[in-house]
Amino acid sequence: MALIKSKEIELGKKLEEFELYDAFEKRFHSKDLVGKTGLIIAVMCNHCPYSNAIWKRLNIISEFAKKLDIATVAINPNIHPNYPEDSPAHMRDKVAEFEIKFPYLVDEGQEVSKALDAACTPDIFLFDKDLKLYYHGRLDDNWHDEKSVKKEDLREAVIALFGEQEPPAEQFPSQGCSIKWIDTVIG
Repeated sequence: MALIKSKEIELGKKLEEFELYDAFEKRFHSKDLVGKTGLIIAVMCNHCPYSNAIWKRLNIISEFAKKLDIATVAINPNIHPNYPEDSPAHMRDKVAEFEIKFPYLVDEGQEVSKALDAACTPDIFLFDKDLKLYYHGRLDDNWHDEKSVKKEDLREAVIALFGEQEPPAEQFPSQGCSIKWIDTVIG
């Protein structure tokens, strides 16, 4: 699989409101997802080895962030006929497999992922309480070997946000599989 890096996005960009369902058909609105301090959005999917390598670590950082009133949500934009393993049914399996405790939402029309300007899975965003982009980048410095991680970028950004500090000066891009954009051209 080709390695794709996330786009550079200007900090302070406001999250557009959205409403999505999870794989269990429960509806979520963006304004109800944000914690008192902020919101982590991880654009993920089921089939990508880069996403699969970080699910456990994302769970851990989610639990840590929750204690600081920062909520977490994952969004799957790869609801695509050529990728049946990313279907909502398989998302339910992923929730069970990794014991995901935060919403894993279906972005069937890919509108939310496009509004985020996401490029790959995983693609990680941290928004402040006003839903302004505070951090956009990688989870940590070693996606494939958690024992070799030396820098936990997302955790450090969560701590900085909670401490009302300036966003991290250096933000490294996420990297992973390309999002499987649905061809909107008809005919």
